Formats: sequence, C-alpha cells, structure tokens
Amino acid sequence: MSTKVLISGASIAGPALAHWLGRYGFEVTVVELAPALRGGGQDVDFRGRTHLTVLERMGVLDELRALDTGGSPMTFVDADGRQLLHLPAEFAGGDLEVPRGELAQLLYRHSSTRAEYVFGDTITALDETPSGVRVSFRRGESREFDLVIGADGLHSTVRRLAFGPAEDYVRHLGYYAATWQLPNTLGLPTGSVGLSVPGRLMSVGAGHRDRSRAGAFCLFASPELRYDRHVPAQQKALIRGAFAGLGWRVPQLLESLDAAPELYFDSISRADVPAWSTGRTALIGDAACGATIGGMGTGTAVVAAYVLAGELARARGDHRTAFARYEKLLRGYAQGCQKGGDRTGPFLAPRTPRGLRFRNALLNRRWALDKMLELGKQVSSVELPDYEAELSGRSGATR
Repeated sequence: MSTKVLISGASIAGPALAHWLGRYGFEVTVVELAPALRGGGQDVDFRGRTHLTVLERMGVLDELRALDTGGSPMTFVDADGRQLLHLPAEFAGGDLEVPRGELAQLLYRHSSTRAEYVFGDTITALDETPSGVRVSFRRGESREFDLVIGADGLHSTVRRLAFGPAEDYVRHLGYYAATWQLPNTLGLPTGSVGLSVPGRLMSVGAGHRDRSRAGAFCLFASPELRYDRHVPAQQKALIRGAFAGLGWRVPQLLESLDAAPELYFDSISRADVPAWSTGRTALIGDAACGATIGGMGTGTAVVAAYVLAGELARARGDHRTAFARYEKLLRGYAQGCQKGGDRTGPFLAPRTPRGLRFRNALLNRRWALDKMLELGKQVSSVELPDYEAELSGRSGATR
C-alpha cells in the first residue's frame, strides 16, 4: 500500500514535491486555498550548480530555458524621471530567470498526472494518530494521511497548526512589497524603471512575453502593519497611503490598482523554525526557512522538494529517518541562501537620503558594480545524492 501524503500549498514547493513523490510512487494530494493556480508575481531566478542540477534531474531545465527572460535590468530615477542608477540584467537575473506564473504552471503540469489537486480549500485541524494524521478541511470531508507537508509559505497554516503561532517563527524585516499587472499604455521597455526615494520604491516595466502588459512593483519601509491578508482592498489602501503625494508615474500606477486582476502584497520577513518536522508533519520552502524577497526562496524550495522526496523514497516511507536526513542535509544550505533576504529592503529602498546617495554613488562606479556582480555568482551549494540512480535497482521503494 502506497504512503499517502498531503501537501498544503500549490505555489512552487508543493508542486515540485508532488512531482518527485509521484515519480517515486507515493499517493499524493495537494490542497490549495486559492480557487486556481496563482499567476503573476515577480520573475524568479535560479543560480548556481545546485539549482541547475535539480532542474535537470526533474526534466524541466530545457523547458525553463525556453522561458528564460535573459534577466531584467533595473533603472532608478528621481521625481523628474532623471536616471540615478542603472543595473544591468545580470545583476538580478542569475543563471536562469523565468516568470513566476509560468514556472508554477510548468510544475503543475509535470505533477498533476501523478497527484490529486484540490483547489479552494484549506486545512483547519491536524490530529496525529498512531497510524497517521487525521486532517480536517474547511470545505471537504476529513481524511487520513500517513504524512502532512506544509508547503504553504511564510504564513503557513500547517506550521501554525502543528508547530505554533507565526509570531514564534516569523520576523518582520521592516518593509512591505507588492506586485500587480496593468496594461502597458506608457510604451514601457522590458526590465523596470522606478522612482527611488528614501524608504520607498515604485517601479514598472513591460512584460517579457506580452509587451502590451506591464508589471508594477513597489516596496516601502514600515513597522509591522495590521491588515487582512485575504482582503485586497485593505492592502491597496496601504499602498496608496505609503505612496501618496509622489510624482513621476506613481499616480498612474496607483490608479491601476483598482483594475488589477491579482495583487501580491506581503511583508518582507523571514521564517526561522528550529526543527522542520514534528511527528508525521514536516515543513518545506518558505514555511520552514523563508525570506520574502532576495533569499533565493524559489531555488531553495525546488532543491528542498528534491531532497525531501528522495529521502522519503530512500527510507521506504520511514518519516522519522527521512525527515532527519532531509533537515541535516539542507538546513545549512537553506540558511546560507536565506541571508540575502535581510538586505533586500535596505538595498532597494534605503531609509535615508544619505543611504540613497551612497548606494547610487557606489554602484555608479564600474569597479563596484563589477564586484557586486562577481559576489552575486558566489552562491551557496550543497552536494546532492542522486536518488533515482540509487533507487533504480530497488523495487517497491516507497512501499
């Protein structure tokens, strides 16, 4: 009888894990609160040997190369549109940069033939029994699974139910960020152009695939705010308040919020969970070691999915052994990647005029920019087992 695994979350980590578990013969269900796959979002990048090795072993590297944007240059301007700083595409693009929504669709396609997806529902209770975990859902009937995996992001429901409240594990880093789509009525180029003032950044650029569409991105410094994450109107009001009174294209971008088909809004925060598993429940991706922006969370999630599934297959479903090996192998690597998220807000939106001038003056010097580009190539890596090669001669690996 196959091991039954419930994965909470259908963004990146969840479908990547479902892909591997299905490949190893596990019986997989993925539950997602949203009514469908979420599109949009910022482009995401993969960097270094570890990321590319996993993508190649998944069989998706060539497909992702076909989606590669080539990177997104960033230009910072003042209120009159005068250029303050330009950063080339390779500054943020890594070895491979793809639209987040297209990555999510690809991972869903590769996993959905081997996994059951349940959209528009969420977990409300977890009750561990001697033989499994009894899971209650907001809409569906309760079901029992052998294992439960929280791949549901920084605000993980699984982490809250099985480990404790978010405030025990998630630390606010002093900024909020948002992205949304709008028509490209301004004749914008690809990449991004943004107004940069102390503590605030508002930028916009044309889509890489569809030049008739554009993506807006904003980031602003703020202490922790109280709002409902499921009520976009509250989030839009916070964005308008943070950017009220600014010039350049900011008024037009704020107006476009009303018609935005989808809004991403969240704090820049990081999750630090002392142990990634408890009993039959484990965490993966941002739920375990998240950093909202700049912490290479997408690549880390894909690597973690590969390792967690491989260790469960290697251990023949023995979750205690597999969870321990998974965390031992990946914790140091994930934390090394995560550190980048601490610097994202202060870099994109320095809080003071002096800090803004220093960033612009430094990176307008070619030697300093070259040094930053070189440092960006020095990413964390980890030696990964070749699980499929190891298991290829073994029958019933997950039985």
